[in-house]
Parts: sequence; structure tokens; C-alpha cells
Amino acid sequence: MNIDIVTIVVILANVMASYKGFNDPNFFDRYKFHIGAIKAGEKIRILTSGFLHVDMTHLLFNMLTLYFFAPIVVVYFGSVKFLIVYLVSLVAGNVLSMIFHKNEYQYSAVGASGAVTGILYAAILLQPDMRLGFFFIPIPVPAYIFGIGYLLYSIYGMRNRVGNIGHTAHFGGAIGGYLVTLLFFPSLIWIQPLMVGLLALPIVILFILEKSKKL
Repeated sequence: MNIDIVTIVVILANVMASYKGFNDPNFFDRYKFHIGAIKAGEKIRILTSGFLHVDMTHLLFNMLTLYFFAPIVVVYFGSVKFLIVYLVSLVAGNVLSMIFHKNEYQYSAVGASGAVTGILYAAILLQPDMRLGFFFIPIPVPAYIFGIGYLLYSIYGMRNRVGNIGHTAHFGGAIGGYLVTLLFFPSLIWIQPLMVGLLALPIVILFILEKSKKL
């Protein structure tokens, strides 16, 4: 698999920032996502927290996912637009977290999951019929089914606070990846309207639940 230089730079930035955070608690605390600190004016945390990780497993999982799906986005859009999708997804994930956790002043999080989920969802939107295999699922599933299922599970996780996982950031990242992909490739709406609609379904469900105060 050919990997673009910009993808390598993004991975290295995550590795270096995370390694620094592993060994320097003050650095970690200064740049992690924290509702109270962001409301106090430290907006930079919305960006910097996306390059920190809790541990090596967290870092490895995100970077491996990025490694496998980034090339699809790069092939369609090129390096610069890939980076835009990545950064917009990162920020979108944390902005959605701000919205849903605005009254939880001690809420904190780190990780590239929002950005990586945005790249994953962009890749699925671009190639919805590719098949994804997982060690716990013996038969590969179509990417669009995985994408829809993943976001529906994220809604479930948001409602029930499942695990120590930033489900909101994942969902926000997917929204960012979805919208920027359509911005860069609007003809997808006419080329594959069914897939564009299906992949939008969890996003619509989220906002209906939010408006009805069921989240």
C-alpha cells in the first residue's frame, strides 16, 4: 500500500505529541480537551487534544485505522484536501463534544479518533461497496453497513455513556468527514444518491434525538 507523505507527517505528529504526553503529565494536561479550560479561553485545546493519546494501544489503533483508510481519500482528493478533511473532522468531533458536554466542566478527552473517524467515513462515502473484515466477524461486510452501524452504536454509546470512549467526538468527526467529502465531490449526490442518503441517516437520527431532548 502506497502511503502519502502528508499521511506520514500526520502519523508522526500524533506519535511525537503522544509520546511527549506519555512522559510529561504537565504537557498532557495543558493540551488535552477540557471543557472548563476551553470555556476559560484555551480554544487551542480543541485542536491539540487530537494529537494526544492515553496510551500506546489507543495511539496504535487510531494510527492503523488512518494508515488503511487515508490512501483512499488521498487518491480521490490529493494530499491537501485529505489534510483538510482530517483537520475539519478533528475540530468537528471536539465541537460536537463541546455542545453535548457543555455543562460538564470537568469533562476531558484526548485522541485522534474524531479525525480518524472522519477519514474513515469519507472513505466509506467514496467507496461504499468496499468490504471490511474484522477478526470477530468471519464474513467481510460492505463498508456502508459498517459505517451506518458504527454511528448508530455511537448514538447508543452517547445515550448510555458506554465505556470510557468519546462517542460524541467519533460522531462529530464522521459528520465533518461526510460534509467535507460532499463539498469536495458534490456530484456524489447524483452518482450514488442512495448511499449518500443512507450514510446521512444516523446523522439525521442524532439531530432528531437531540432536538427531542432524548440524548
